[in-house]
Amino acid sequence: MISYLLNGDIQTFLVSLLLSLPVVLLSLSVHETAHGYIAYRLGDPTARNLGRLTLNPVKHLDPIGTICMVLFGYGWAKPVPINTRYFKKPKRDMALSAAAGPLSNLLLAFLFAVLLRIELTVAPSFVNSEFTYQIYYWLNTFLVLGVRLNVTLAVFNLIPVPPFDGSRIFLVLLPTETYFKIMRYEKYLYIILMVALLLGFLDTPINFVTDLFMRLIVTAAF
Repeated sequence: MISYLLNGDIQTFLVSLLLSLPVVLLSLSVHETAHGYIAYRLGDPTARNLGRLTLNPVKHLDPIGTICMVLFGYGWAKPVPINTRYFKKPKRDMALSAAAGPLSNLLLAFLFAVLLRIELTVAPSFVNSEFTYQIYYWLNTFLVLGVRLNVTLAVFNLIPVPPFDGSRIFLVLLPTETYFKIMRYEKYLYIILMVALLLGFLDTPINFVTDLFMRLIVTAAF
């Protein structure tokens, strides 16, 4: 969406910004709730006890992460606390609870894609004026944003660098000693990753994987 502003189309940018807000609020809330729910099912009641098993966005949103998600498509929420001491198999169960977040966003993206298919099939027959065309156009934009933002959120969180979900998923394949050594450098790796993102070093691989997942999801939905 930031490209609209850079191209000088301020009206389109503002409308897209407004349309993206409910998508972002829903996507981040679903993502974190999925983490907490799977952790709860695996024996960890921490998220439930803290009231984090809810789709109420107030419980989950990180202000900076939300703004980044709206403007750039990359973002994060306030992580759901997970206590691995409750898990029978800590590395495995942490990986499962971590995978739940990106998977929930891919499923949500598929739902938006199905709604997009319905809209493209049904809505054109109701377009008979400038007003109805505008409604059709912005509904289409909303649903496309629903697909795009959820896929981007999933891909972004699958980066195999702490503290993102991908580190919990992919590092589970490593020996336990190596796994926890890497996790000790979580803060430093996070800073390096943020710098790489700000400088645009990761734009190409993230956009490539995002486009790949989008094509797969849209193909499955249509």
